[in-house]
Amino acid sequence: MHYQTVDHVPDVEFGYWTDTLTAWHEQGLPREIDDNGKADLYFGFAPTGGAGSDVGLRPGFESKVLGERDGHRIVRDSSGVTYEEHTDGASSIPHYIDFPLKSRADWPEFKRRLDPSTPGRHPDDEEWARRKAAWAERDYPLQVNFGSLFGWLRNWAGFEGISVMMYDDPALVHEMIECLTELFITVQRRTLEEVQCDAGAFWEDMAFKQGPMISPKMFDEFLVPRYKRITDLARKHGVDVVIVDCDGNINDIAGLWLKGGVNCMFPIEVAGGTDPIELRRRWGKEMLLAGGVNKRELAKGRREIEAEVKRLEPLVAEGGFIPHVDHRVPPDVSFENYLYYLKVKRSAFGIPEPPPWEARRPA
Repeated sequence: MHYQTVDHVPDVEFGYWTDTLTAWHEQGLPREIDDNGKADLYFGFAPTGGAGSDVGLRPGFESKVLGERDGHRIVRDSSGVTYEEHTDGASSIPHYIDFPLKSRADWPEFKRRLDPSTPGRHPDDEEWARRKAAWAERDYPLQVNFGSLFGWLRNWAGFEGISVMMYDDPALVHEMIECLTELFITVQRRTLEEVQCDAGAFWEDMAFKQGPMISPKMFDEFLVPRYKRITDLARKHGVDVVIVDCDGNINDIAGLWLKGGVNCMFPIEVAGGTDPIELRRRWGKEMLLAGGVNKRELAKGRREIEAEVKRLEPLVAEGGFIPHVDHRVPPDVSFENYLYYLKVKRSAFGIPEPPPWEARRPA
């Protein structure tokens, strides 16, 4: 990510839907590999780590199942959101029923749960010392979590709710984003002061296939100054790679993330309208990239897989780009095709093949 000479790019991938792993069990994947963490070990990907503390709602709301009907379960989760999901674990976007943040009257309850001084946000001193000692000896990259300035509010209020709120009560939205900014800065300052981290990370998911959920003008007004304060703190402590996780078409706001100091776009969802080659053409080497392998091509066949990897070779050679699938691998990608994709990617980019699984399998 610093355009230095390397032996190979990191061997990492985004992950898999539950349906995908279930389908692959019938195609040769060991049945014990039933979640993303186990899959990362099985495929031999390079490890990454997360440093820092709890910057979420603390305490969270009480999670509970409110009822079941016709193969669906109604759940209220720890953020207070009520939704309907499949009882069989099938991967799909839940059907949202109710949101806890509807108006200014609901905000004090959330603000109370976003107090940076709430006990438990940091590990106790003994555990913190243990972690710091382990991180000091690490051979993997370490990220610090900067949370979310828009995506969390969208989750808590619903997309329609936060959109209307930005027009009806923009002062409230400014107050909420400011509260989140202060939380992230206050809590993670200690992490940055005491641990040498390699990257910072935001999660937003604020774009559709057609473009962002809010206008670039709103993005610039509400978000850019707050991103800048957080990324300035990160850079003060040597963290100059700051990643944002946002699906969909980010072309109209990628430059504004750069303006706010967020310089690495992830996962660059090609099917969603974003492409790593175009981002680099528009923004040059200032913009770092991770992802960008079109998952839909993996479902087609070997020729298409080879072509997809080949089209990204010049960008990988240029640097500042870690190629991997542009979101979770869907179940229409066969296990055979995925293994072939990994073989082609590793060969093209000089990534060593990991030892056989039986040699690496945990006891």
